[in-house]
Amino acid sequence: MVEFELLKTEKNTKARLGKIIYNGQEYETPMFMPVGTQATVKTLSPEEIKETKAGIILANTYHLWLRPGDEVVKQAGGLHKFMNYDGPILTDSGGFQVFSLAKRKDITEEGVHFKNHINGDKLFLTPEKSIQIQENLGSDIVMSFDECIGYPASYEYVSKSVERTLKWAKRGKEVFKHQNQILFGIVQGGEYEDLRKHCAEELVKMDFDGYSVGGTSVGEDKATQYKMVEYSTKYLPENKLRYLMGVGDPIDIVENVIRGIDIFDCVSPTRLARHGHALTKYGKINLKNAKYKTDFTPISEECDCYACKNYTKAYIKHLINAEETFGARLLSIHNIRYLVHLMEEIRKAIKEDNILEFREQFIKDYYGKNNKQ
Repeated sequence: MVEFELLKTEKNTKARLGKIIYNGQEYETPMFMPVGTQATVKTLSPEEIKETKAGIILANTYHLWLRPGDEVVKQAGGLHKFMNYDGPILTDSGGFQVFSLAKRKDITEEGVHFKNHINGDKLFLTPEKSIQIQENLGSDIVMSFDECIGYPASYEYVSKSVERTLKWAKRGKEVFKHQNQILFGIVQGGEYEDLRKHCAEELVKMDFDGYSVGGTSVGEDKATQYKMVEYSTKYLPENKLRYLMGVGDPIDIVENVIRGIDIFDCVSPTRLARHGHALTKYGKINLKNAKYKTDFTPISEECDCYACKNYTKAYIKHLINAEETFGARLLSIHNIRYLVHLMEEIRKAIKEDNILEFREQFIKDYYGKNNKQ
């Protein structure tokens, strides 16, 4: 079972340093978690993920429910055996699919009606069903079923939605069997501080093993996102993990660590890679650009990843242009390692109580002199 220990809070901010203990291994927080939607981080093997020094990875409840089916994964011995990954695995609840696939009229107090996006079959997902699927998948960290609210949304709608999410959280917790798994509650409430406060406080009363901040990266600007996080974390217990769902822009990671977040996930590093983009200390670069055709230097001289130690921008550009999957693999390895290394630097800054100075230097490096962040 996953355990969390808070080691320190940075003296000038809410930034936290901690460790997750799992099967005798320790993983430091804050951390970034690569996303393996279909029980695989796109294009990468488990061994390649480990080489980036990533710890927890994610899998998607909704997609694995549809195929191969959670019962198939259970028969295989759970996700760890099925995908040959012995590190911690987190599964989402299907709540984001409420946002991305269902219409408001399909959301009821009992659960959510869906159409299977693969074959059009009618589906119905409830809080109890979400927990059952995740128990079959055998993940280590389980998410409560919630409604992820798009931005903007009216106060009236968000208020009703929060009550629904709280009822669903209670129902899910009541059927959760604690099979070497821990369960997180998800704080919703849109941009409204009183609703975030209410949602967080009610979830804390239910005493979850950890807490997620949901409903961000759904169309809001950065300032609004940061407010949403602040409105949530200030009401969460100090001694439990805090997870910001679906956020992976480097500056958002830095800003939200400062606001008290411990773990992050996002599909962005591998998605950017498939489109030829690389993350670097000095900003994002597009290797499709003509200037890299004869650039025989690594993506980053400072990076210790497999791609940077062995290949050049020119070669990776050629692979991307030729639509060779090896190019996407190399950029995926690099982008994940970039974010994992960013977390290493953030942890060092927290240890030294200079996260604000780190943010200032990060912005200068990443955005350049004309940055207005």
